[in-house]
Amino acid sequence: MKITDMTVERYAWPRPKPISNGKYTYVDVSLNLVHIYTDEGVTGVGWGGGTASGQGSDLTTTLIDYFKPVVVGEDPFNYRRIWEEMWLPKLVGRRGLSTRVISAIDIALWDLIGKAVGRPVYQLLGGYRDSIPAYIAGGYYEEGKGLRELAEEMEENLTLGAKAIKMKVGGVPINEDVERVRVVREAIGPEIKLLVDANNAYTAHEAIEMARKMEKYEPFWFEEPVAPDDYKGHARVARSTSIPIASGENEYTRYGFRDLIEREGAAIINADAQILGGITEFMQVAALTAAEDLVIAPHGAQEVHIHLVCAIGNGLILEFYRETVDPLRMQIFEETMKLDADGNVDAPDRPGLGITPNYELLKKYRVG
Repeated sequence: MKITDMTVERYAWPRPKPISNGKYTYVDVSLNLVHIYTDEGVTGVGWGGGTASGQGSDLTTTLIDYFKPVVVGEDPFNYRRIWEEMWLPKLVGRRGLSTRVISAIDIALWDLIGKAVGRPVYQLLGGYRDSIPAYIAGGYYEEGKGLRELAEEMEENLTLGAKAIKMKVGGVPINEDVERVRVVREAIGPEIKLLVDANNAYTAHEAIEMARKMEKYEPFWFEEPVAPDDYKGHARVARSTSIPIASGENEYTRYGFRDLIEREGAAIINADAQILGGITEFMQVAALTAAEDLVIAPHGAQEVHIHLVCAIGNGLILEFYRETVDPLRMQIFEETMKLDADGNVDAPDRPGLGITPNYELLKKYRVG
C-alpha cells in the first residue's frame, strides 16, 4: 500500500453567542479535515491543525503542501518514519501550528491503518478497555449567563448521564468565581465530580488564592492554573493545595511533557493528540506518564481521544463536548457518541477512528 495524495479541507461556522474562558473568547468553530489517499482505495481522515479561517488558516494549507512530499509515496504503516521525517525542529515542529498540522496528518494515518486492517484504532494501540468514564465540558462565560443559567446548564448535563462536569474560572474576579463554583457544586450535588479549568488565566499567587478558597467545594481537579511554560508556577500551586493539578493541553511532544512531569507540575496529564504531535506521539507521552505512575485525562475531541484513553492502562477520563460548546457538535459526524446512564462512553467498534464526517452538512461551511 502506498500513499498517493494528501489534501486538507477547511470549514468554519459561527456560534450563536460567543463563549469565553479565563483567557480567550471564541466567536466561531473551525474544522480542518486532512485526507490521505492510497493506491488501494483506502482513505484516512484526520482533523486538527489550527484554525480553519482567520489568522493561520492559509498557513495550515501551506504546511499540508509542505509535508506532502514526505508523506506521498510512503507506506502508511511506516507511521513512525513519516512522523520523524516531518518533525524537523530546525525548520518546523517543536511547538505551534506546524506541530498541530503534523498531528492532523498522523491522526489521518492511524484512521487509514485501522481501516486497512479492519480494526478500531484503540485495539491497534492496546485495547486496554472498551469504555471509559467521561466528563461534559462547559461552564463558559457568556453574555446574559448568570448563576442561574450556569446552574441550569450543569443540571442539564446530569440528565445526559454525566457523573462529572467541567466549568471555567479565571474570567472574573476570584471571589466571584468562587461563588460560581459554589453554585455549581450545589446544583450537581456532592457525588458528581466537579472539574475546574482556569485556561492559564492566573499567576501562581492568584492560583494559590483561588485554590485555597474553593477547596471546600472539593474540585476533582484544578486545570491549567498558570501559563503552560510556567513549570515552577505549576509546582508551587500543586504544593499549596489538596486539589490535584491537571495540565498539558497546550504542551507539545514528549519533550514538553518530560519537562512538565520532571518539575512535578501536574498529577493529571491533559495530553491532546491534536496538538502535541498526533497519536504516534501521544502514545510516547502515555508511556512516559505511566513510568511516573501518573494518569492521563486527554483534552480535546472525544472522537479521537476515546481510542487513546481506552488503549492505555493509565487513562483516567474522557473529555466530552456537546452543543453548548459547538452548535453543530452532534451533527458534523455521521456517527454520534453518547454517555450511557453510568456516565461512560463506549469505544467505537468500527475500523479506524470509526467516524465519518457529514460532508453534506459541512459543504455549506467550507472556507478553503
